[in-house]
Formats: sequence, structure tokens, C-alpha cells
Amino acid sequence: MKKINVGRVLLGGLLAGLVLNIGETLLNAVVIAGDNKAEMERLHLPDPGGAFIAKAVVATFVLGIAIVYLYAAIRPRFGPGVKTAICAGVMAWFFISVYAGVIYSGLGMVAMKLFWIGLVWGLVEYAIGAVAGAWLYKESEA
Repeated sequence: MKKINVGRVLLGGLLAGLVLNIGETLLNAVVIAGDNKAEMERLHLPDPGGAFIAKAVVATFVLGIAIVYLYAAIRPRFGPGVKTAICAGVMAWFFISVYAGVIYSGLGMVAMKLFWIGLVWGLVEYAIGAVAGAWLYKESEA
């Protein structure tokens, strides 16, 4: 079995992270911006500032790298390609969006409307990000 190509994981992961960051920006700054503002007011929280945004962007790039690493890890069993990339993206979506969304919405920290919008948006976003990152991944020659 070939070794995971860490350099290509990083490269593909950065592309996946870019796709995810663009998707998150569109979702939060455009699609649900008004609802987000209302939720922050309801929870008596200040608007997220630059420090939060910087942390979220970095964390999302790390997530992109993790998704491509997951793709590389499952690729020997499922084969290279779009279906395997989508599988990796859907697994990451489940681990992050479904689990956290159920917990936070169950606690009343996220409105159900935002939970469902984020859940559907994330499913598409993670799949596209995973496919983009997998597109750059190549196995090691060793």
C-alpha cells in the first residue's frame, strides 16, 4: 500500500479550505446574515469581530486539510475519484454539522431554521470542498 502524500494533502486541503471558507462567507454574510444578527441579539452576544473571523478562517483551512487527509486514507478501499471525495466530505459534514447542530439546537443556542439551512448548505459545501481538494491529491510514488 502506498503512503499518504502529505504534501498533496496539504495542497489539496488548502484548496478545500478555500472552497469551505468561501461557502461559509456566502452563507453567513449573505444568505443568513439577518437571522444571524437576530440570533446574536437574542443570545445577548456581540457581533463576531476580526479575531473570531481570523480563528474561523484558520480552523476552516485546517478542516479542509483534514477532509483531504480523510480522502487519502479511504481512497485505497473506495478508489480514487469524485464518489470517494464526496464520501469524505459527507463524513466530515456529519461529524461537524450534524452532531454539533443537533447539540446546539437542542440547547436552544441555534434556531431550528438556521440549523436546517446550515445543515443543507453544509452538505453541499463539504462535498464540493472535498471534491476540489481531492482533485489536487495524488498518491506518493514511494
